[in-house]
Amino acid sequence: MRTAIIGAGIAGLACANRLVAAGHDVVLFDKARGTGGRLSTRRVATARGEIAFDHGATHFTVRSPEFRALAREWMQGGHAAPWPVAGLDAWVGVPTMNAPVKAMAAHHKILWSSHISAIVREDGAWSLYRASERIGPFDAVVVAIPAEQAAPLLSLLDFGLARAAMAVRSYPIWTAMFAFDRGLKGLPDFFKSRGPILYGVRGNARPGRARHEHWIVQADWTWSEAHIGADAATICRELLSALGQAGDIAVPEPFFADAHRWLFAQPSGSDAGHLWNAATGLGVCGDWLAHGYVEHAWRSGHELGATMTRGARSSSALPQDLARADGDADGPLPSIQSGSLR
Repeated sequence: MRTAIIGAGIAGLACANRLVAAGHDVVLFDKARGTGGRLSTRRVATARGEIAFDHGATHFTVRSPEFRALAREWMQGGHAAPWPVAGLDAWVGVPTMNAPVKAMAAHHKILWSSHISAIVREDGAWSLYRASERIGPFDAVVVAIPAEQAAPLLSLLDFGLARAAMAVRSYPIWTAMFAFDRGLKGLPDFFKSRGPILYGVRGNARPGRARHEHWIVQADWTWSEAHIGADAATICRELLSALGQAGDIAVPEPFFADAHRWLFAQPSGSDAGHLWNAATGLGVCGDWLAHGYVEHAWRSGHELGATMTRGARSSSALPQDLARADGDADGPLPSIQSGSLR
């Protein structure tokens, strides 16, 4: 089975891992220039040297047995480490948050800077359009991108899948990044839910990070939505003030400040887990099918890959409507409340 996966975040990569392990041919397409998604890192050159800001997910939780096994592989490879400051089940990528997905991506064929504008099905096969270029044929297509981006691609192909995507709303998150010449005393290395701040993280306090005092400050989605049209300078000014108020301290002027707006940061989600139309070979996975968070996203792609390989091995046709995963032997995904965005 030759499969195209649109989206090379952790959900798309997890699906690819499962398919490749079963002997299938997989090509991933992503509009970004490199790995990360919401497990993103921005490297900034400053007069004090380069600083890597993990401006996406602040950390991720590890709770289900299968994901824990994968996290241990990452740790053995030097790509991740526990970070109990954020909770007993909290982990971070090492030396940056995108290290685990970089390790996953290294084993796959990925076409970066590839915005897929359309998917078509003709004569029982799938093709993708990247600008005016047609790429294919493929036996199956997996859409592993945010719901708001998935819905237009799916709308002319499968109403059930498109309707599932349209039923989900993703909330925005503003993230500010600050670097200082001295340490901020009076603040813990990690805190949450103080004023408009959802998470505050002293980046240099985490494993494998540079020594420069730098902070990642994520606003909650209510505040972010109210400030959706603001510019980065305004967001930095507001969140820098909120950072001082969170510790009741006078915050010095940072030598670097910037902000990033994640439009599709926190999905309202659903309980579907993943969706698969076996009759046409069209599937969907992602955190929005399981209420957000990194582990949810991985599980969604992992289980979709399992469903697809089971279908490929079966000689009998599955129902033409959407097939929801039955789950693996370790049972349904436990309730997960993670501190990550995706």
